Amino acid sequence: MGDPTDYPSFAGGRVTVKVGDITQEAVDAVVNAANGTLMGGGGVDGAIHRAGGPAIMEECRNIRATRYPDGLPTGGAVITTAGRMPARHVIHTVGPVYGSGGPDRAEELARCYRNSLEIAAEEGLAKVAFPAISTGIYGYPMEEAAAVSSLAIQEALRSFPSIEEVRLVFFLSRDAEVFVRHQAFDAR
Repeated sequence: MGDPTDYPSFAGGRVTVKVGDITQEAVDAVVNAANGTLMGGGGVDGAIHRAGGPAIMEECRNIRATRYPDGLPTGGAVITTAGRMPARHVIHTVGPVYGSGGPDRAEELARCYRNSLEIAAEEGLAKVAFPAISTGIYGYPMEEAAAVSSLAIQEALRSFPSIEEVRLVFFLSRDAEVFVRHQAFDAR
């Protein structure tokens, strides 16, 4: 499965899987696996802030000052510019920390995907690229995340027909392969 053409698509071709650098995706929006501060961090969050430049941070500071002074809650999502990236926007969402997420962590992770796609639909965005939210430093097992995220995406796509493509962008091919093996999309 090393070649991107080897990865299957799902949801009638509306969901694609690939390996790459999410900061280079030419889509309407890339989703940032942010922390609640919205002030950048490591992993995908840091890469998006570095690639997009200061315009993203400026909008994040404004969001914190006006809408979320205590930080964006887990499962919440907000939209900013993408700055210098090929994408037009960044949708920031905060995934659950696996070890401290409690029994609702699957629902919290699902909300990240649903709320991000809801914002995309509200903004008239048709193509959205996601990383594997919470599976890095937040410790969510990729196998469990694959099932939760695929079901959440499938549900959201049924609600938001204007979204043409959800691109799942994995940094490592082994993570893409785990996702494909453990996803729970309907066969139809």
